[in-house]
Amino acid sequence: MTTAATRFNKDMNIGEVMRMHPQAEKIIEKYFGKGCFTCPGMKMESISFGAMMHNMDPDPIVRELNALDSQRL
Repeated sequence: MTTAATRFNKDMNIGEVMRMHPQAEKIIEKYFGKGCFTCPGMKMESISFGAMMHNMDPDPIVRELNALDSQRL
């Protein structure tokens, strides 16, 4: 039996993403820094909003998150 890959999107909130996949923390830190983990907005702010606040395109972040399921971690 195979399971479907977790699909992340730019509208998902950052806290939800990290709950869904433990390795997502490394990607969030890579793009947003460690300060993201102590920010109360982490539970409310989307990947898209975080990217906007850091003057980034959210698409590469989402691509890396979606690639997690294809990697052997």
